Amino acid sequence: MDYDVIVIGSGPGGYVAAIRASQLGLKTAVVERESLGGICLNWGCIPTKALLKSAQVFEYINHAADYGIKTASGEVDFEAVVKRSRGVADGMSKGVQFLMKKNKIDVIVGTGKLKAKGSVEVTNAGASKVYTAKHIILATGGRSRELPNLKQDGVKVIGYRQAMVLPKQPKSMVVVGSGAIGIEFAYFYNSIGTKVTVVEFLDNIVPLEDEEVSKQLARTLKKQGINIMTSSTVESVDTTGDVCKVNVKTATGTEVLEAEIVLSAVGVSTNIEGIGLEEVGVKTDKGKVLVDDYYRTSVEGVYAIGDIVKGQALAHVASAEGIICVEKIAGHHPEPLNYNNIPGCTYCSPEIASVGYTEKAAKEAGYEVKVGKFPFSASGKASAAGAKDGFVKLVFDAKYGELLGAHMIGANVTEMIAEIVTARKLEITGHELIKTVHPHPTMSEAIMEAAAEAYGECIHL
Repeated sequence: MDYDVIVIGSGPGGYVAAIRASQLGLKTAVVERESLGGICLNWGCIPTKALLKSAQVFEYINHAADYGIKTASGEVDFEAVVKRSRGVADGMSKGVQFLMKKNKIDVIVGTGKLKAKGSVEVTNAGASKVYTAKHIILATGGRSRELPNLKQDGVKVIGYRQAMVLPKQPKSMVVVGSGAIGIEFAYFYNSIGTKVTVVEFLDNIVPLEDEEVSKQLARTLKKQGINIMTSSTVESVDTTGDVCKVNVKTATGTEVLEAEIVLSAVGVSTNIEGIGLEEVGVKTDKGKVLVDDYYRTSVEGVYAIGDIVKGQALAHVASAEGIICVEKIAGHHPEPLNYNNIPGCTYCSPEIASVGYTEKAAKEAGYEVKVGKFPFSASGKASAAGAKDGFVKLVFDAKYGELLGAHMIGANVTEMIAEIVTARKLEITGHELIKTVHPHPTMSEAIMEAAAEAYGECIHL
């Protein structure tokens, strides 16, 4: 055997799995056809946050007078904003290259495909070579999903990848889909002056979030100037003219929207085609590879993690899966991942962060609930920071006090949600959370106050 472990794909799940395997003494290689770090580091999580930071800085400049600062109004250099984002992504990819060398992991450049049991064929520039390993981990990730009536041409109808590197800032944009990707790009482009419309098929934007969070975000984004159309469907897009004509079916009839760019943000499709699944007998269902709690597929010695398996398509989920997978391979006894304790974050402004049951889902699951909600308008730190928009909402089991879920919208809440994930992991009760002393003044105090509000003990409301 050439290796103990070969990982196909170097996104967060792939490179984390490879590093952990090396730490555990396993001879490891990573197969990557493009850039180390995969979509997340190069075309997803990291460069989008760089774009959003530029938008935030621009907003600070334009609202400096609110903080008693006199300054000239800002001007967006779109090309420079994009260049900075790409620079950040390139730096992160080089960081992964360093980690590969540090951990003595071989990087095999090319497209990997399962062949026979324990072997991977890697093709690059027309040449192929077969490598062998006791364990092969598939971490091939996902790509922008295409709808039949919303084909992406990469110029006028685009996916998230093109949205990060447009040659010039569009004057107008229609964003189809209001999940995290759609909302983040809608916020970014609107903030720098593009006229943005968001079209969502369901009744609420960010439809996976608690309904109160969805409605709060919609109100805020509308105030910022974003046009939001819910319960609406894009029927077709005419790209023959200078601008796109987007036919949108609404509850009251069909509207035609005009925009320079249409961004399709309707989800992610898995990259499971052409990697040899059928040839070696790996079972799939509805575009996902079937795995057990330790990411073993139906074929011995073949594993799958990340976007191509069950669970949320999130970088931190893939990383956790990769660690669990290789620790099991190495003979350890890792605990299976609890997919109901995975934090989800959306990095618009205000930010959204959540974990666990929504209030509606908890009731549907049969729980009697206690709900506590604390608005940032009552937070001293939020007032001082000029960030009073939003709230923290906690959902508890009324019978035993178990913390079932948390839903936050506000400044920096994506940095606050980890406290709740840890608390739920340790099975904290509402009263224990109330008695956990939080520093003052901080935004995080709102967590303690929301818990207290659920039990009628809130001091500052």
